[in-house]
Amino acid sequence: MAVLLLAEVSNGKLNEATAKALTAAELLSEPVDVLVAGERVEAAARAAASLDGIEKVLVADDPVYAHHLAEPLAALLVQLAGNYSAILAAATSTGKNVMPRVAALLDVMQISEIIKVAAPDAFERPIYAGNAIETVQSTDAKKIITVRTAAFAATGGGGSAPVEKIAAAPAPEVSRFKDETLAKSERPELASARVVISGGRGMQNADNFKTLIEPIADKLGAAMGASRAAVDAGYAPNDWQVGQTGKAVAPDLYIAVGISGAIQHLAGMKDSKVIVAINKDEEAPIFQIADYGLVGDLFAILPALNEELAKLGR
Repeated sequence: MAVLLLAEVSNGKLNEATAKALTAAELLSEPVDVLVAGERVEAAARAAASLDGIEKVLVADDPVYAHHLAEPLAALLVQLAGNYSAILAAATSTGKNVMPRVAALLDVMQISEIIKVAAPDAFERPIYAGNAIETVQSTDAKKIITVRTAAFAATGGGGSAPVEKIAAAPAPEVSRFKDETLAKSERPELASARVVISGGRGMQNADNFKTLIEPIADKLGAAMGASRAAVDAGYAPNDWQVGQTGKAVAPDLYIAVGISGAIQHLAGMKDSKVIVAINKDEEAPIFQIADYGLVGDLFAILPALNEELAKLGR
């Protein structure tokens, strides 16, 4: 048998989450095929074929998959499932939307947000907001898995897998695409950025995000994030939220500004390589996991940091 990985495609391009999920898929010790589904996805298919270790790339190029609706994608995966012992996807909004439906249609359990492959049938995943790690062993003939990509390095390139076009599966007409509003930004995408600077409730308002954090993010080439408290207060948009109910990130550098460090937030960023915390409360939980902690008034520290970066030519 083999393993099938659902590629993450955004605006016709292959998302880096695919290469990270591929690393997990390869640990199942079986050949890995990648499914690229969407509309006008030739470039994404070529990018997938260049990843190292892929057996072949299946391409379903059809308007029905243009907006990654769960029902048609799930129908396609179920149609292909007979040839595979496991189906994986990154634990992105698309993966979280599609894979539970696939598991239900196949009448098997889903194993969610794995962070380690302990054996081909055993996986580790965080529970209780990351405060405990659960090992799950599955006896299902087909395993449906989502991968927390922050826990895996991206597979390298250099591959040249064959590309095979496949027909669309009959789609259940139970949903339709109506509209979408896309946030446009010149900054890196939050989930894959090498540097992230996030603000919390201590920022006090949305203007402070713009005047204090944004200049530093621009100088560092960083993505901007926020705690749930800041998002709920209207200081930052929903797609900036980092944490258990937001995005999981693992950048090389994570700067937490005015964030106390509730366990829900820590669950989404504690895998960062280097964590810098800025908070006036020296007892804030964020300092327990920070590599560098700066106790002080963020309204004095951030302007000073911005000036120092400017002196360095940032």
